[in-house]
Amino acid sequence: MPKLTKRFVEGLTPKAKDYFAWDSEVKGFGVRILPSGARTYQVQYPKGGRTGRASIGRHGVLTPDQARSKAKDLLGKAAMGENPIEDISIHRRASTMNALCDRFFEMHVLERCKPSTAAEYKRCLSLFIKPAVGAFKVVDVERKDISALHHKLKATPYQANRVLGVLSKMFNLAEVWGLRPDGSNPCRHVPKFREKKREAFLSQNELQRLGAALATCEQDGSETVYVIAAFRLLILTGCRLGEIQTLKWDYITPQRMELPDTKTGARRIPLPQAARDVLGGLPRQLDNPYVICGAVAGRHITDLQHPWRRIRERAGLPNTRIHDLRHTYASNAVSSGMPIQMVGKLLGHTQLQTTMRYAHLADEPILKAAEENAASLQLALGINNPPTKIVRIVS
Repeated sequence: MPKLTKRFVEGLTPKAKDYFAWDSEVKGFGVRILPSGARTYQVQYPKGGRTGRASIGRHGVLTPDQARSKAKDLLGKAAMGENPIEDISIHRRASTMNALCDRFFEMHVLERCKPSTAAEYKRCLSLFIKPAVGAFKVVDVERKDISALHHKLKATPYQANRVLGVLSKMFNLAEVWGLRPDGSNPCRHVPKFREKKREAFLSQNELQRLGAALATCEQDGSETVYVIAAFRLLILTGCRLGEIQTLKWDYITPQRMELPDTKTGARRIPLPQAARDVLGGLPRQLDNPYVICGAVAGRHITDLQHPWRRIRERAGLPNTRIHDLRHTYASNAVSSGMPIQMVGKLLGHTQLQTTMRYAHLADEPILKAAEENAASLQLALGINNPPTKIVRIVS
């Protein structure tokens, strides 16, 4: 058996059946010649009365010296009682990230998430995660790989952080499913980007302009009564778009809307008189269970974005989003002195931290009360406005 060199390996002639040529320098290291002419480096060693063999790599991709070095490493591990060939075999059969993405979507997302959330997960998986790390083995993904993907999306910090969250959940489940060791989530310690929350809300003047635009649309018939009612209900209840869009008459009681399933579970939403008046003015379609009827018989409206763009242009509010109506409801409640905890209850927040984004607005009624109180005391003390001081400038 000669020493395997590049010239020797390339001089081996293919036969009708594959055969091996073994190296004279490292016992157990050889090359396999296939009838096709392909040559792959091999390593084999005795293990428990049997012979274990595994492919190291193809000739041309690896040089004989590189393959020999790798063979020495594997044979050394075998001599220490390990089974490196079995480890290689297990690794080759290990699940890929593409497979984990599919399993995660089918076994977790579809079973546990709302349709809108499932759609966003699917988008993250197909657009960002699979193209970046889909071909990786699940066990091979490291923190540097996650950090690189997260950094690649730095131009859209919100999207980058959502992708990081999806990956983190996937790797937690990968540990539960036995695809990674416990505590090996590579998303740990990858810092999120700072997000700039956009919490715009309408001023009193802007609300009046919006109200006038809705009234005009109602009068000229440019928008349906259901579209007009949808936006009025959003403003008067602080509901999310989907909660009003899919509202059914069966959910409405004399004092509340009893929603069986929302983003935060079942909700009992107070129905003030102003909102009941809006509902009372809507024509009910006998064959349609929904309040906000769409063009298709028996279905709710599916598109409120296009009508909203037309209405906001009329109102001179070109950058206002539908969700800003919910912010307006919340900001108006806080500014009027309503306790922040009560506002959170009205909005259906499950965590106080979510409502605290409006906390700074609570200062307005306090400042106003302080001014009124001080003015009353000033009057009682007989304090007039202080005279203007004349400052003499000495040259």
